[in-house]
Amino acid sequence: MNYTAPIKEMVFVLDKLADIESTSKLSGFEDANLETAQAVLEEASKFASGVIAPLNIEGDRRPSEWRDGAVTTSAGFKDAFRQFAEGGWQGVMHPADFGGHGLSKLIGTPCIEMLHAANLSFALCPMLTDGAIESLLTAGSDDLKARYLPKLIAAEWTGTMNLTEPQAGSDLAMVRSRAVPDGEGRYRVSGTKIFITYGEHDMAENIVHLVLARTPDAPEGVKGISLFVVPKFLVNDDGSLGERNDVQCVSIEHKLGIKASPTAVLQFGDHGGAIGYLVGDENRGLEYMFIMMNSARFAVGMQGIAVSEAAYQKAVAYAKERVQSRPVDGSSAGPVAIIHHPDVRRMLMTMRALTEGARALAYVAAMHADLAHNASDEAIRKRSAAIYEYFVPVVKGWSTEMSIDVASLGVQVHGGMGFIEETGAAQFYRDARILTIYEGTTAIQANDLVGRKTLRDGGAVAKDLIEAMTQTLAELGLAAAAAPQSAKRPIEAMQQRLKDARDAFARAVAFIVATGRSDPNAVFAGSVPYLKLAGTVLCGWQMARALIAAAANHNDDESFYDAKIATAHFYADFVLPQATALEAAIISARNGEGLLALTADQF
Repeated sequence: MNYTAPIKEMVFVLDKLADIESTSKLSGFEDANLETAQAVLEEASKFASGVIAPLNIEGDRRPSEWRDGAVTTSAGFKDAFRQFAEGGWQGVMHPADFGGHGLSKLIGTPCIEMLHAANLSFALCPMLTDGAIESLLTAGSDDLKARYLPKLIAAEWTGTMNLTEPQAGSDLAMVRSRAVPDGEGRYRVSGTKIFITYGEHDMAENIVHLVLARTPDAPEGVKGISLFVVPKFLVNDDGSLGERNDVQCVSIEHKLGIKASPTAVLQFGDHGGAIGYLVGDENRGLEYMFIMMNSARFAVGMQGIAVSEAAYQKAVAYAKERVQSRPVDGSSAGPVAIIHHPDVRRMLMTMRALTEGARALAYVAAMHADLAHNASDEAIRKRSAAIYEYFVPVVKGWSTEMSIDVASLGVQVHGGMGFIEETGAAQFYRDARILTIYEGTTAIQANDLVGRKTLRDGGAVAKDLIEAMTQTLAELGLAAAAAPQSAKRPIEAMQQRLKDARDAFARAVAFIVATGRSDPNAVFAGSVPYLKLAGTVLCGWQMARALIAAAANHNDDESFYDAKIATAHFYADFVLPQATALEAAIISARNGEGLLALTADQF
């Protein structure tokens, strides 16, 4: 795959929308400015396009292999991971105290996007390691931090997240893995975990499993789950590796996509119990694991954006070279490249606009995460934390749902050749299909958005965002007067469409807040449409902000900013009108009419 990171676009979002200069003034991020970001992104791009992307297609054709409990990853992955570690890429966002670079999440986010766009299967390993690092930083003891974090941040070891069991999918109250104290301050862990990404591989010398399990006296349900570090190899006091722990990979899955990523079935404790170490307090494991989950959910949203960017690039390249049919306007007597046909343009613009909108929202979310952790003003920290928490299910749910549509359009642009594996378009479609499922399905993200992020605070954060959109609408009005001629009609269109979309979003929020307690079925029946509405409108808001910035800076780079203006205009005319239909679907779910009308036997 010929992937080229869209660095100019990424830098534009960091600078004009996510305000990187402000985050670089936060304590600890003094060096995380636009100049640093530019340098980091350029190096990340070289690594992603030069080392990781060339392995993508072959990894899909020749996936990881399991034999006698050991996994051999796809050709080239082990050496590429060594280069990843040597380049210090795992430590971009992690503390310098443990060997990381200590840069902001805002700078780390485009690096994550590049890695996943280049090779989703490869990037899953460091993604899970990031989550393990975050969990240990938050809840690990000093001993656990000292013993495991430097090696994880250096990518000498990798991390996993072990939640799911054969009888317990998303319902973690059903977790049955056991952890019994051994009298020496450790636990003996036993049980089966499934769908464990990179649960076994040959790319690093140790794998640090974070495992949910129950202690003997734990209460039933989610309140009785604890979190344990269970390493593949035990770690001696001097940091060297000791004996093999009692955890084995009994198989790996054969999958629709992300084939090179080994998805393992792990068996703990068949020979006396795997030695595990408690993270934090007993019975608070789900709380700690959600730190890892939130990190992973944001990263999966970035996977959706990354796959969309890769699919878009491939579709554009094909559309420019594939000659087929004369143009409908008669501008050529002979056949032309299909990029000149209106419906192909519609598909490519849809791919581009959705990807750019989702990217902008995700980077702005990363900015709020940095403010939430590092701002000196408590009010700013609190507000940014609330906004980030609201954005996470949208970034995860909306961006991944969007990626399936974008990858599907990529196949469509290729026509019949898109259905042929050799062209590579189908791999993006297959890889994207898991993104709406793992780390919490779209429905789980939507239920979280409704329950924890809207009903719990009476819609306060949503209303805060509506006010921010109102401010942007005012800024659009001011921008119109000074805008170049090419931006006047797009600004006018964006003003009207964003206003209509904002109003639809506001009415949906009001309905959810008013109805959520009295008729939860009505509200939760419309939870996924609500998530899609939020994604459509919030991304449209960012596209409006991008339009304002492009109009103001037009003379600096006319070609680039004209493209930004045109893409925002397309989003306004072709994407934002969907908001009113989504609002209607949400409110039509009242009393479950239609949706819940059939009995189970009638299906």
